[in-house]
Amino acid sequence: MTVSPEDSTQKPRPTGRAGGRRRRLITRLRNYFLTGLVVTAPVGITLALAFWVIDWIDSKVVPLIPAPYNPDTLLQDRLGFHIPGIGLVVVFIGLTLIGFLAAGLVGRLVVRTGENLLNRMPVIRSVYGALKQIFETVLRSSSQSFREVVLIEYPRRGIWAIGFITSSTVGEVQNTIADEVANVFLPTTPNPTSGFLLFVPRKHLVVLDMTVEEGIKMVVSAGIVTPPDRRPSELRQIPLVSSDGALEREESDKNWRMRSKVVSQSEDS
Repeated sequence: MTVSPEDSTQKPRPTGRAGGRRRRLITRLRNYFLTGLVVTAPVGITLALAFWVIDWIDSKVVPLIPAPYNPDTLLQDRLGFHIPGIGLVVVFIGLTLIGFLAAGLVGRLVVRTGENLLNRMPVIRSVYGALKQIFETVLRSSSQSFREVVLIEYPRRGIWAIGFITSSTVGEVQNTIADEVANVFLPTTPNPTSGFLLFVPRKHLVVLDMTVEEGIKMVVSAGIVTPPDRRPSELRQIPLVSSDGALEREESDKNWRMRSKVVSQSEDS
């Protein structure tokens, strides 16, 4: 049998020890690359987002400063380059000065006058009132909002979801429900800024020991980042809840809703 020139020029594939060393080398290089990516990617993305926010604030605030008093213009004339963060410093100083003035008698009078003016505008007063209440609740030092991470059975019995207690339910909602309920924010994955507001009886909430930051990380990562259980070892061996009987509880809830509907229809008739 004759051998063609193409076959005679082909190099034999590495086998045995040579092939094993090459595969180990490729595997090692891949692991090194992935390790470097894991180490540098979070730092790089965080720095990129920080610089993007600083540059955005600088682009909006620095042009509003008069040229003779603009630190960016003076630094560029003397040093020849731009220093980021000037706009952020100006915003911080401005907000601190506004807070100082608003805390005084004249400042409170000006704020009260402005609020009275906004309250006379039909649409703006609703938006302003809601935003003011949200900021006061979130920024108040004594507020307990978003301080507890809980487990709730959602969207049905036997399936658990992570939620955040925002506050205790008050007003008409609490007066309508016989049980003591809490306002629970149920975030979506991977965007925790959207979600659902649930009024859940406190006896059905399972409070977790993880912090709010750890709970948010778990939601954003879709469960990839799981915080450790810091409870004592003897408590870790004792389950707090169980999914046993979930279908029975679901059927009981369904029957209760049907009975409530029948009673409501009979009262209306």
